[in-house]
Amino acid sequence: MRFVRYGEAGAEKPGVLDGAGGVRDLSGVIDELSGDVLGALPKVKPEKLPLVDGNPRLGPPIAGVGKFLCIGLNFTDHAAEAGMEPPPEPILFHKATSAIVGPTDPISLPRGSVKTDWEVELGVVIGKAAKYVDADEAMDHIAGYTVVNDVSEREYQIERAGQWTKGKSCDTYGPIGPWLVTPDEVGDPQDLDMSLDVNGKRMQTGNTARMVFPVGHVISYLSQMMTLHPGDIIATGTPPGVGMAKRPQTFLKEGDVVELTIERLGSQRSQVISD
Repeated sequence: MRFVRYGEAGAEKPGVLDGAGGVRDLSGVIDELSGDVLGALPKVKPEKLPLVDGNPRLGPPIAGVGKFLCIGLNFTDHAAEAGMEPPPEPILFHKATSAIVGPTDPISLPRGSVKTDWEVELGVVIGKAAKYVDADEAMDHIAGYTVVNDVSEREYQIERAGQWTKGKSCDTYGPIGPWLVTPDEVGDPQDLDMSLDVNGKRMQTGNTARMVFPVGHVISYLSQMMTLHPGDIIATGTPPGVGMAKRPQTFLKEGDVVELTIERLGSQRSQVISD
């Protein structure tokens, strides 16, 4: 199933898509797509739920995110374009949850930003708490998958003292959605095509088969260090084609339009504005 949250920012309601792509109101079944609900998502017939009129804004498809975890250099071809060897263990960094916005909300450049970059990534949403889980059982802890744009300010990330988090956590630098897609509908998460365009020009093309550490390994690895809770999001890395690796380097500017798609998970479209 494809779950959504629709409505104005801060006032979204839970919904589900029907077979024709219409949004059906789920608020009579659950209060919110968050917490323990993610471990037991309702099984409903969308056509029996109220149809939402018009073309409502879609917000982030889950609420109450506790941790926004990201894995760096997790595609062999992205590591190669960065001139680095694939890491021996997953590289972990955090994005602030305050960076989260919906899949069509603007990306707002912070004041003075000159090196804001794009990264299409497979997002994994935890549905059941995971602590010390093995890789072969890790997949049982997934609520579903979504599209993440790990927007990154490279000057903040690389040229200013400290860790990557400061370049990853600017407001609006975490578009998520449009949908939370359940594992049964996604199938193999290690065989999903990915792409990202800027102003209609293809920048990134890849497939999750090129991950250094697959989804199950990443969940197991992280669960040895911290408990993963329902609603935690893991962004699992990006394929080649980021602006930092272009020659000359290319970064986002006011007025640009970023569009990204992951097979079976839907598409995002964000316009870049200045803060």
